[in-house]
Amino acid sequence: MVLAALWFALSGHTSTLMLSLGAASCLLVLWLSVRMRLVGGDKTGTSIKPIAFVTYCVWLLGEIVKANLDVSKRILTPGPSFDPVIITVKADQVSEVGRVIHANSITLTPGTLAIEVGEQDIEVHALSAAAADDLAAGEIGRRVCLIERATYV
Repeated sequence: MVLAALWFALSGHTSTLMLSLGAASCLLVLWLSVRMRLVGGDKTGTSIKPIAFVTYCVWLLGEIVKANLDVSKRILTPGPSFDPVIITVKADQVSEVGRVIHANSITLTPGTLAIEVGEQDIEVHALSAAAADDLAAGEIGRRVCLIERATYV
């Protein structure tokens, strides 16, 4: 219902064809979410907390803006301002979905790129030592852990 309301609010279409296509889109997304075990927990007994996920997305958007400003400043500054490094970041997430969210969040942040995702860590290329230090602090990983919910029985 939330997907349908969001689709309707953003599209504004009221014709029967468009409402049908919107409903079909919402059902497809729901079906894919169930198949990917994002709804109802995955094999590891975890699922994502919806409210915490929305809060995380808002925080991540702010981090993306800050990283964009940093990369822009480095590009516009005369002289060498990049010192690329490859680091390994700890991944404490309980599920594969959590590790994927963590790695994708790193990649979405300008100046950093997740190269390889392992069971316990993520290899990352960073354009600067400062960006690498921020990742090494582990704030993204800590926040991703907060959106996972253990559902062990």
